[in-house]
Amino acid sequence: MATIEKITKQTENRFLNMYHLEGRNKVGGPVNYYVATRARNLKDCKFQSHENYPDGVIIYSLYGENHDKVVLIRQYRYAIDGYIYELPAGLVDPGENYQQAAVREMHEETGLRLEPLEVAPEYENAYFTTIGMTDESCATVYGYADGEISQKYMEDNEEIEVVLADRDEVRRIMREERMAIVCAYQMMHFLNYEEPFAFLQKQKK
Repeated sequence: MATIEKITKQTENRFLNMYHLEGRNKVGGPVNYYVATRARNLKDCKFQSHENYPDGVIIYSLYGENHDKVVLIRQYRYAIDGYIYELPAGLVDPGENYQQAAVREMHEETGLRLEPLEVAPEYENAYFTTIGMTDESCATVYGYADGEISQKYMEDNEEIEVVLADRDEVRRIMREERMAIVCAYQMMHFLNYEEPFAFLQKQKK
């Protein structure tokens, strides 16, 4: 098994930092690896703590009287210098659980109210996002949204358009636009099942 022998912090930022890991691979050869992390200090980095907790939350919510629309956001991202379709999401603040974070983030990004569903742990547990680059993991919260769209609570550095998409629009977006992979996987449920949350209800105990 590979080993980590030395850790050096490379940056000092509020929301994301880079660490340089030096060590040995499985046959003893030298390794230099870089990891981005949401952790606020070294002891909370998952390559140190070996614990998994949700850094962020992803929100899959249905909208409308018939629950026939899904809440998406079209957001500018610097990494691609352009717009991409995503599910509403955000970081979990200290003192919050991820359900509370989901309600807050939904309101801040969209102005909508979120009523979270209670689901089995395997559907909402924190799972890793892009493990080749970061130790970040996110929980998923499912629910129903209502209210009026508003940008009143959006931060200045957020450039977000809220999209209430029916199935035809989701198909178009997936064919023609850029979409985050976590969002794309959930949209496959939305497109292919009359009741998109049925898989949650069947497994709930």
